[in-house]
Formats: sequence, structure tokens, C-alpha cells
Amino acid sequence: MRILIVEDDAVLADGLLHSIKAAGYVPDLVTTGEDADAALKEKVHDLVILDLGLPRMDGFQVLERLRKRKSRIPVLILTARGALEDRVTGLNLGADDYLSKPFDLAELEARVRALLRRAYNKNSNELCLGELRFDTRARRVTLGKKPVEVSAREMSVLEILLIRAGGVVSKEQIMDSLCSWNDDVSDNAIEVYVHRLRRKLGNAGIVIRTIRGLGYLMDRSHNE
Repeated sequence: MRILIVEDDAVLADGLLHSIKAAGYVPDLVTTGEDADAALKEKVHDLVILDLGLPRMDGFQVLERLRKRKSRIPVLILTARGALEDRVTGLNLGADDYLSKPFDLAELEARVRALLRRAYNKNSNELCLGELRFDTRARRVTLGKKPVEVSAREMSVLEILLIRAGGVVSKEQIMDSLCSWNDDVSDNAIEVYVHRLRRKLGNAGIVIRTIRGLGYLMDRSHNE
């Protein structure tokens, strides 16, 4: 899952980058409203953490332009402006949540998880398919009661496949969710991650099918 952080305070931005990455997400950072507006036109992020007091276009303008493009991406406003009027303005413009500075990073992570669950119509921190369980909060994968050891990249691929279980996920969608602007992942690397997941899931009644020309589909096996 890929998250855009829009924050011009260097110290806070660095803390947010580390926190979001430690929570298992892929963070990108921009420091101006104009850069945020341009980044959001790419439609590759799953959530935005948006400061209001930004240079070259404030957060309200970024949010308003985003919603005028009919984007439904979740937006968490993060700002030092704690006035009721600012909170109401942000929510009326289409923000999904509001957190005032200073804040606790654990609360921020919890709000991010809640917004992502809502965006993908999930009711808990667990993504489940058959006996497969992926705890998105603890970042732990189990089959039945047995833990499954997966790398960070494999876990990210598994997460997007589980979120869209029963539907086709293209390689481009996987790469967009897997890579920040500073990363470079090839088609071959995606194939390797999928191959490793297939091997690790073994005979658990779950398959990851290759749909030629389209991508991958994770589902329960017909032989289950």
C-alpha cells in the first residue's frame, strides 16, 4: 500500500516517513502543495497524509482540486491548525479524517489503517482467505495456526492480492503499490515474489493464477 505524505517540516516529514515505512506501507514525500497536486494526478497512491500550511498552494486547495477530479482516495489532514472552523472546512472539502499536531505516531498509524480498511470495505485488521490470515497491524501471516515467513516485499504483494481476492491485479498495480519514487522493481521481480508466495502457501487450498496479458488472481482452489 502506497501513501503520499505532504509535509514541509523536515523533522516531522522524516518521522512520518520512518513511521509509515515501519508500519509496512510504501511512503512518498512531497513538500509543496503544487508537488502534491501533481503527484495525486498520477493516481498511484492509496492514501494521503496532508498538511494544510504548505508553500505554493495550501492543503485546502490541494484537497479541493483532488475532489474536483472525482478522486475518492482517503485523505487524512495533519496540521497545527486546531480551530473548529479549519476542521469543518477540511471535512466539508472532502477530508476523511483530521489529526492535530502534536500527535502520537501510534494514533496516526491506527487512523491510517482505519481509513484503508474503510476504503477497501474491510471490517478488521485481518485479511482472510480460507485458512490464510494476514494481520495488517502486526504484519504477520499465518496458515491455520502456523506462521508463514515472508519478506517485506512478498508481504506487500500478498496484501494487494488479498485485498482484491477474486479479482485480477495487474503487474502495474502491484508495482505501483510496491515501489516509492526512489525504488525500481522489474516485471521479473514481481514474478519472483509471486512464485515464492505460491511455494510458501503450498497446498493450503489457495491459488495465485496468472491471467495472461492481465495479471494475477488470488482465490480459493477449486480442489479444496
